[in-house]
Amino acid sequence: MKDRPLSGIIVLEFCQYLSGPSAGLRLADLGARVIKIESPKGDACRKLAIEDLWVNDRDSLLFHTINRNKESLTANLKDENDLSKIKKLIGLADVMIHNFRSGVMEKLGLGYEQVMSINSNIIYTEISGYGATGPWVKKPGQDLLCQAKSGLMYTSGNESDPPVPFGLAIGDIICGAQAVQGVLAGLIHVYKTGVGVKLELSLMESLLDFQFELLTTYYESGKLPRRSKTNNGHSLLGAPYGIHQTKDGYIAIAMVPLADLAEAIACEQLLSFGKKDIFSKRDSIKKILAKHLAKQTSQYWIKLLKAKDLWAMELLDWEKLRFQSGYQQMELEQKISLDSDLLTTRCPIRFDNQKLYGEKAAPDLGADTDKIIAEFGL
Repeated sequence: MKDRPLSGIIVLEFCQYLSGPSAGLRLADLGARVIKIESPKGDACRKLAIEDLWVNDRDSLLFHTINRNKESLTANLKDENDLSKIKKLIGLADVMIHNFRSGVMEKLGLGYEQVMSINSNIIYTEISGYGATGPWVKKPGQDLLCQAKSGLMYTSGNESDPPVPFGLAIGDIICGAQAVQGVLAGLIHVYKTGVGVKLELSLMESLLDFQFELLTTYYESGKLPRRSKTNNGHSLLGAPYGIHQTKDGYIAIAMVPLADLAEAIACEQLLSFGKKDIFSKRDSIKKILAKHLAKQTSQYWIKLLKAKDLWAMELLDWEKLRFQSGYQQMELEQKISLDSDLLTTRCPIRFDNQKLYGEKAAPDLGADTDKIIAEFGL
């Protein structure tokens, strides 16, 4: 693909860890030129290892998963000479993203009003933990901590389980994706009006928005969502929706009428329940279903349900998933060019029927500093 949709757009990323860099990653995938502005010590994520995995004995594997296709320029923003160069670069940029705590950029002379006086067309994107004002503003904006405060941990698992966190940085990733949505809207706004815009996002607001159907139900009913005692899949949905154990694994059963399910799997006990029972007697139904499904293998049940065009799916781990023809047809995996190739995922968006791959590795700290200074006359 010769020109990607954001080709020619310059993004300055003043970010660490996951939320801001994940937004920069997607913008880079879409063709933007993303320049990471790093302190001489670098993005702290360079030293945040997952599974103690490192690349070239310098940077963490995590850093490389979210910083491909970017450039790195090092600058001490407390140094007047370096700050002057960065301000010149801001004057030439289209988008600026930062995820520092509230007040940090203002103290450096790079707050919204200060940046707008340099470049009135810029899309100024600010990501925080809890917003720029209010009683939570100084709390640490870390994903697990935000999950803990958002109520999200009471949506997964069964009723008797303790709070269950997502096994990934869901707040960071969702907030980063929403930042990209805002940036794209901002680019259209600038195109239409010629005036820049300030975007404000927070991990907490993103996590709350993520739960919009649960929260809306709570607002209207005044009742907290109740997880199933067994085989929970969604706290607002009735039986048989959920994850069910079989003789050799698990299957997921989705939007399936109980009577149709009972007939398909020949479970006479379930035929005694009516339509209203799927909520009021959800746990009783699921107990009967659990006992019945344990008699046969996952494939046995999937075959019966498929024959009746009822929605069910066997649960896969990643090892099994990679051998599935559907997964292989997606061609989601890509190599990153390093001393030894690094395998990761590509951008999930297809543009004009083309998959968006990006083989350029995350930059070494400050790798592009001299080139950028010379190119832009900083």
